[in-house]
Amino acid sequence: MNRSVYAVGKPIRGTTVCTAILLVFTGLPLPAQTFTTLHSFEVSDSKNPEAGLIEATNGELYGTGANGGANSEGTAFKITRAGALTALYNFCSQPNCADGATPSAALLQAGDQTLYGTTSSAGANSFYAEYGTVFKMTPAGALTTIYSFCSQPNCTDGAGPLAGLTEAADGNFYGTTGVGGVNQTCFLGCGTVFQITPAGVLTTLYNFCSEPNCTDGSDPEAGLVPASNGDLYGTTQGGGANGQGTIFQMTPTGGFTTIYNFCSQTNCTDGAGPVAALVEGVDGNLYGTTATGGSNCLPDGCGTLFKITLGGQLTTLYSFCAQANCADGKYPSAGLIQATDGNFYGTTKAAGANSSYAEYGTIFRITPGGTVTTLYNFCSEANCADGDGPLAELVQATDGKFYGTTVMGGIYNSHLGGAGTVFRLSVGLEPFVKTNIHAGKVGQSVKIIGGNLTGATSVTFDGTAAAFTVHSDSSIFTAVPAGSTSGEVQVTTPQGKFSSNVPFHVLP
Repeated sequence: MNRSVYAVGKPIRGTTVCTAILLVFTGLPLPAQTFTTLHSFEVSDSKNPEAGLIEATNGELYGTGANGGANSEGTAFKITRAGALTALYNFCSQPNCADGATPSAALLQAGDQTLYGTTSSAGANSFYAEYGTVFKMTPAGALTTIYSFCSQPNCTDGAGPLAGLTEAADGNFYGTTGVGGVNQTCFLGCGTVFQITPAGVLTTLYNFCSEPNCTDGSDPEAGLVPASNGDLYGTTQGGGANGQGTIFQMTPTGGFTTIYNFCSQTNCTDGAGPVAALVEGVDGNLYGTTATGGSNCLPDGCGTLFKITLGGQLTTLYSFCAQANCADGKYPSAGLIQATDGNFYGTTKAAGANSSYAEYGTIFRITPGGTVTTLYNFCSEANCADGDGPLAELVQATDGKFYGTTVMGGIYNSHLGGAGTVFRLSVGLEPFVKTNIHAGKVGQSVKIIGGNLTGATSVTFDGTAAAFTVHSDSSIFTAVPAGSTSGEVQVTTPQGKFSSNVPFHVLP
């Protein structure tokens, strides 16, 4: 079920810096950009990170490696902005891998400050099968498995989660499994949507392929996104009316609606096979990627960027491989993020200016209107020391810079593939603050993450003052104040006023 094939090797640790290669579509001047390789993985510390990073309330970055580590079954790690990496947990540390193996998804820091995540294989019910687990972990690395999939006969509770968890306003977590479920039309099952409490009580909300011919979709690889209307949205890579994947809408109680079927246009010019999560833009639309389809590279296509209304009206913004030799990249396997400049940023896992066919990849920016700029081409350094094959979403940390991972490459002998990297891309965006949740009711606890927060003098939600406590230089604890409305969260400090990267939605 992993999306890439990896070579085994042992890269040398190191940090490299190079200036980004730019392919500018707009012709407009860009701010100075700097690409930095923060860490090249060694098999011993981790390997092949399929997932992106998160910024925790302590200011550190946390991630997972799908392979490598002390037991060669993956790790959870933290890394400083300077590139110092600490392996926090080595999976398969328990007999028969009861604690899980092959973590393929990003971590989530919940409102209780605990980190939650999934593994895509092993667990208490099988040490070798792609069953998987849900776990929680302290920021220091103490791990507890709260659920092992395939706890029900024939894995009707799901199996093989490739995506991470989403915390909703009700305090529960929501996610998907790529296989399992009550419908066995697909090999190993067609996948599920589930809810799980922080204590580990799991409820299956939906079983894919519940409709004839799997018109409701199958085999979801991506997680869910809570939208401003209170519903959850997600994608399936297979199934649907045209067999090429779907976008669906769910209520937190399990009400299910397919809102778009990919390949609805001739030659799948609207895209096919989405494997990444959606993101809601500040305009209220959802934005995402498809791994294949689009107007170029026919018959299969090289992937697309799209936006879709919450009601299901889709617009294809860009089809990859629009440039000669696919210099703009192809096959995006990661979702988009909207940065503080209002633009979206993402990666392609293959092609770029350095190869039209290899799994090298790019970092790009796209405006809400669809203008694409390639910001960096991987394998710009000898032997791909700067990494190649990014599979995961970027994260914009509160210092304004972007951080991400590549699944291969690094300072290593290139013909063996490398074990992957952690990188940083600066495009000149200013520092900001962000909240650990993006929606909540009056009185709900909110954690604000940033830098240099010591000495903060005020916190406001769309202009309404809130009581707060400075917990550390990187975090503030507060609550949604009475009388507040949806809008920016702002923190005033001796260094200036910092606004949130996305609006906070006050729920009724």
